[in-house]
Amino acid sequence: MLKESVGRAQVIGSAFMAAAMAAVVGTAIGFERIGGYIPCKLCLEQRIPYYVGVPIALIGLVAAIMKWPGVISRIALIIVGLLMAYSLYLGVFHSGVEWGWWPGPLDCSTSSTSGLTTDASDLLGAIDVQKPPSCDEAAGRFLGLSFAGWNVIASFVLALVAFKAAFAKNNG
Repeated sequence: MLKESVGRAQVIGSAFMAAAMAAVVGTAIGFERIGGYIPCKLCLEQRIPYYVGVPIALIGLVAAIMKWPGVISRIALIIVGLLMAYSLYLGVFHSGVEWGWWPGPLDCSTSSTSGLTTDASDLLGAIDVQKPPSCDEAAGRFLGLSFAGWNVIASFVLALVAFKAAFAKNNG
């Protein structure tokens, strides 16, 4: 059963989760904006649990620091853990699509983009021309894994950390 008091594990866990999730999604955005890797539909969907999870982890952190009832930070960590479990599912699904183990969504484009427009005067016109990459083609592989594959690893580790912090016994 969940205890009412807040422990060090909830403070550290909430802070770590907020920072780590922001770093993971920030890295994805960096590869997109700086590296020029255009995300597909499934790539963008994998970011949603992070966008939702960071503020929830911050709420858990504030609750823990302010010594609000421990159940608040624990529930925040459980929600974050569930979001990371969902992100794990999305990453496994996307990786399977990339490896050809199962079909991807029908509305995922099959034509690759040539990159972002550099003509600011025709930015709106470029929106109609640019097509996101296909979900079944990995933008790149690093140490044998695509971005979706790396998200599987990150999501798994983050889910474990969140659940461990949520259910940790309090010190003292």
